[in-house]
Amino acid sequence: MMNNIMVEEIELETWVKQHGASQPPLAQRYVVRIDDRRYKLHDPVITGRQLLDEADKKPVDEYLIFQFIHGGQLEEIRLDETVDLRKPGIERFITWHSDRSFRFVIDGRRFEWGAPIITGLKLKKLAGVDPISYGVWLEVRGAEDRPIADDESIDLQSPGVERFFTGKKTTTEG
Repeated sequence: MMNNIMVEEIELETWVKQHGASQPPLAQRYVVRIDDRRYKLHDPVITGRQLLDEADKKPVDEYLIFQFIHGGQLEEIRLDETVDLRKPGIERFITWHSDRSFRFVIDGRRFEWGAPIITGLKLKKLAGVDPISYGVWLEVRGAEDRPIADDESIDLQSPGVERFFTGKKTTTEG
């Protein structure tokens, strides 16, 4: 912390980009991103319900809110769960109008997702690979793994956890 000096406002996403995982200074207002908009919050300890209310997602009990965490993963925040914005790495949130979350595994890492559908391109982005030079496949037990196109939508509602993996694309052109 920077000598306990309070600043007027701190844009947390910018702070993290410039200072890494160091703790941001105390502030009168904390700017976070929810979906694609920035919000100025006065209370550094806020509930999932308050975040959804701030983003005008109503009724709040029909929405899910997730926090982006290290490594591109998402973590669901319950309505009554608190988030301390003064902790490093808490600056971005995403919401879905949904009653449940979905889980899948990509490259051995488990992810939570707030919608029943995800695209091949989004899977690559979550895996942190170059979408141009890498492909993504759905593991199929007892059969050949299935390649997923960037614009292809995958339904995550099937029973069980969908498992994906990425790898370098290879060409057979001569």
